[in-house]
Amino acid sequence: MTGRRDRHTALRTAAARPAGRRRTLRTAGALAAAVSLSAGCGVVPGTTGGSGNDTVTVMTWAPDSTAATNKPGMPAMARAYARWVNDAGGIAGHKLKVLTCNDSNDSVAAAKCARLAVKEDVAAVVGSYSQYSDSFFPPLESAGIPYIGGYGLTTAEFTRALSYPVNGGQPALLVGLGRELAKNCGPVALVRPDSIAGDELPGLLDAGLKAGGHRAAHDQPAAEDATEYAGEADRALAQATSGPGKKGCVIPALGERTNIFMDSFRRARAHYPAVRTAAVLGNVDQTVIDASGGPAGPYEGASVTGWYPVADDPRWNAMKKVIDEQAFGDNRVDPADAGVQTTWIAYTVLRAVLEKIGSGRVNAGTVRRALDSGLAVDTGGLTPRLRWPLSGPFAPAGFARLANADVTLQAVRAGRLVSATKGFVDVTGPLQETDTD
Repeated sequence: MTGRRDRHTALRTAAARPAGRRRTLRTAGALAAAVSLSAGCGVVPGTTGGSGNDTVTVMTWAPDSTAATNKPGMPAMARAYARWVNDAGGIAGHKLKVLTCNDSNDSVAAAKCARLAVKEDVAAVVGSYSQYSDSFFPPLESAGIPYIGGYGLTTAEFTRALSYPVNGGQPALLVGLGRELAKNCGPVALVRPDSIAGDELPGLLDAGLKAGGHRAAHDQPAAEDATEYAGEADRALAQATSGPGKKGCVIPALGERTNIFMDSFRRARAHYPAVRTAAVLGNVDQTVIDASGGPAGPYEGASVTGWYPVADDPRWNAMKKVIDEQAFGDNRVDPADAGVQTTWIAYTVLRAVLEKIGSGRVNAGTVRRALDSGLAVDTGGLTPRLRWPLSGPFAPAGFARLANADVTLQAVRAGRLVSATKGFVDVTGPLQETDTD
């Protein structure tokens, strides 16, 4: 959820990632892959398999080493997945080769990644993260390359004909969070990036609040590259405590800067009446909660919406086994990270496509035709069965390609992110009422 308007200065400062398990990269190959990703666009095979007709080449991109949100675990997960399937003989007789690219949270770099995908004649871009859809979609579309399982940052991922999303993106998360908070919150303050992607968030949250009979949130744009948010925390707390009755709610949605905001919030909240906090997955995960103090930290009691089951759900066991076998020692591949999870699901879709094609020729055209043929993909319960009709039930709201309107409701209890309800919550109704103009 980042991306400066053109009038702003480009990001240049370095951002610290949330603390996770500090594991040492165990091989020189893993170190080389990390260097290659941070260096920019590059060809990084997920395997040493050949490059003949039985090899399917795909690409995964994400930002790394930027001042905004970074997702290096997504390309790293893609490479681990390729090693795993190739060790088992491939998919339907096809070896998998993964190319990676650093989109650098930059529109020029995002376009460069897309042009590299075209140059390398990839069959698909799979499990990727970029906010610059206006830069990467045109090159992909000109070559007919499908975009499978984007992170869901921008509305374009739910409108473009060659996009095949696996989750409901920011629209579903914000709408689901708004509907949940409407039950128990007084005034709501949303602190979000002063950016192109950030501009989409208030309307989505408000759609969920409206569905629950609540008035609109106070929209508070903030710099996405700040090193402290004392002023923003004070303003958010003042807004959230401005009315009598139910406790107000503060929702930080600043990507990796959410934790920096919460440091300022923790200091400021002592001067105001008590408020609730809430967030969407991607801004907050278990590693962020741990780094901020666990049960004694500012997230305790917070409501969180996610796309998928919580990280300790047994439905993730297959992914964790692959990580343990193929990415052990690579601290970029965190099974609790929503980006890593999205990449896993996106490659599950790719696997279903290759199995449908079988021994036939695999290229962007045949992958696209398989996806458009009514293929329904079973993700092992991590999402509903996925399929992408040409115009689904969300087309009137501007989300023609949205295929998954389910979210999970979670909460931070005793320092752990746990399920707040059983199963998924379908937010189709309020999503259909969302105004995307």
